[in-house]
Amino acid sequence: MLHFVLLIACAVAIYLSCEWFVNAVEWLGERLNVGRMAVGTILAAFGTALPESVVTLVAVTTGATPEAKDIGVGAAMGGPLALATVAYGVTGTMLLLRRRKRRAAAATGAPAAEPDGTAAEPRPEQALGSERELRRLAKDQSWFLPVFVVKVALGLVAFAFKPVLGLAFFAVYAVYFWREIRGDHEEDAEGVELEPLKFQPKAASPATWAVVAQTLATLVVIFFASQLFVHQLDAIGPMLGLSASVTALLLSPVATELPEIMNAVIWVRQGKTKLALANISGAMMIQATVPSGLGLLFTRWQFDTALLWSGLITMAAIGYLLLTMRAHRLTPGRLAAAAGFYVVFGLGLLAILR
Repeated sequence: MLHFVLLIACAVAIYLSCEWFVNAVEWLGERLNVGRMAVGTILAAFGTALPESVVTLVAVTTGATPEAKDIGVGAAMGGPLALATVAYGVTGTMLLLRRRKRRAAAATGAPAAEPDGTAAEPRPEQALGSERELRRLAKDQSWFLPVFVVKVALGLVAFAFKPVLGLAFFAVYAVYFWREIRGDHEEDAEGVELEPLKFQPKAASPATWAVVAQTLATLVVIFFASQLFVHQLDAIGPMLGLSASVTALLLSPVATELPEIMNAVIWVRQGKTKLALANISGAMMIQATVPSGLGLLFTRWQFDTALLWSGLITMAAIGYLLLTMRAHRLTPGRLAAAAGFYVVFGLGLLAILR
């Protein structure tokens, strides 16, 4: 019973911390003069993915056996899978629920614009943003997919200089980071009013130290609450009749990506859909490069059937999203359908582990 109570308490703590985190990171983006999209793809994504990357670093560098080090390899594969399926699926579902709740209000007149400039009440068949905005989102997936394909391919072969290629993954993220930070801000919404900083609710323009302090404090809470959440899940899995392998490969990836999912939920609730989607795509780029680079440098980076299956499902999910984005047909319903790929992964995983 204690494990279930702690699990719920951790989930609540993560949600509340993420609410304060997104509040702080928007002000941090304003202080650093970066574009609104970069707030999601770089600042928010880097903050929530950093704790997971640290965990991967500890696993691959301090593991006493090759098997212990391979825990980091599993984390490097599970993160992108959960983001490409569950995170996008939850975001699409939240958009559908939000549309239903506001349907009555929208019926009284033209839907108002959201804080990020998108329509407040997109119909089920209406695309999430303009053609230009969807091309922008598709560009992130176009960065991710080739990198991910290469990292999966490297897990199937063995050669002497493979560890050195880990540095190439760091270089790819550095280029992506520079592109996002230096990109023009033409696509950013103008006149967006930021909510008061939680640390200084009465200040029209909070002090920089308060912005930084709130960002760091919330990240600390997110880090420890996420780790405790995963530990409770590991304990609850066997209680529900799930094997350790199933818990590690099926449930733990979702748990470790919970901060990114919570960020997306909060931004959708606030009407900032583009920030929610940018946060997920930015976190995916980090997960595809930084943990992979660490894994290549410090482990054998050899995939078994389960890891290969997770890679194939991730590529299928991203291929599906990329096609709908390029065709300007990404709707809330189609975004929610991405979660179905995780169901397919779970069914295939159970068959593989029998």
